[in-house]
Amino acid sequence: GMASPALLMRVVASAYSVAEKAATIVRNIMAAGDLGIVEKTGANDLQTKADRLVQMSICSSLARKFPKVTIIGEEELPTDEVTEELIEDGHCEEILKKPCPAQYTGIKEEELVIWVDPLDGTKEYTEGLLDHVTVLIGIAYGGKAIAGVINQPYYNYEAGADAVLGRTIWGVLGLGAFGFQLTEAPAGKHIIVTTRSHSSTLVNDCISALNPDHVIRVGGAGNKIIQLIEGKASAYVFASPGCKKWDTCAPEAILHAVGGKITDIHGNSFQYNKEVKHMNSAGVLATLRNYDYYASRIPNTVKQSLVP
Repeated sequence: GMASPALLMRVVASAYSVAEKAATIVRNIMAAGDLGIVEKTGANDLQTKADRLVQMSICSSLARKFPKVTIIGEEELPTDEVTEELIEDGHCEEILKKPCPAQYTGIKEEELVIWVDPLDGTKEYTEGLLDHVTVLIGIAYGGKAIAGVINQPYYNYEAGADAVLGRTIWGVLGLGAFGFQLTEAPAGKHIIVTTRSHSSTLVNDCISALNPDHVIRVGGAGNKIIQLIEGKASAYVFASPGCKKWDTCAPEAILHAVGGKITDIHGNSFQYNKEVKHMNSAGVLATLRNYDYYASRIPNTVKQSLVP
């Protein structure tokens, strides 16, 4: 008979279903109306009941199936017994049918690190900017982001009462990315997507230096990468610390799977091994195409202010 699917494809197939379950939890909490907001380090660093329950659901569901994988989530949570209704045991059959890229067929569980952002764009979630919100599950091997799942729980939410809400985008390096229509930004236009709630002089000086035709300010790293792969923006620029490994792992895998590039502001690639520090302290520069154009225009003053 057929050989059983490679571990990587089984992890991605499970992460897909786990992300869909997470989206249902996110929508249910919003619909019930009590977000259970707590401030972590201040008014721009929030945690809600959705962040907490979704992380418990994702981490416990994946840990149960893949006990030797390292799973690192954004929220500091007590390791209480997780209730069964938070566990998702399913997987996406469609993903299991796809071939695992040859370089990843021999991976063992203990070699994988999964980076989880249960609710990317929490502040926007609390403010009702629901299309900014994503659930991020990134899969790393050898310190590199190699696969990722991005769920948008509220994709389509402005399309009317009978619209199907939500979508799941996924990708694997060497295989491609699926669940969206890959589109390039208008040629010759410099449209920059950047932070909405974490702006600073440095962030704005860096953007001005790039002489953009247009600047889009939105929440969430997952959302910003989606802007790139759907052709709404040509570069994602964030000249500030604050972004973390769980923000960039899944988006990086999907962007790289379609030929894009993401680095810090100096051009260094991100490392995702389990010992790495969580902060991406030298900011973010990402594009689907024309990375060098933007990289070459980052001012030295900005680079000197951001230490990797």
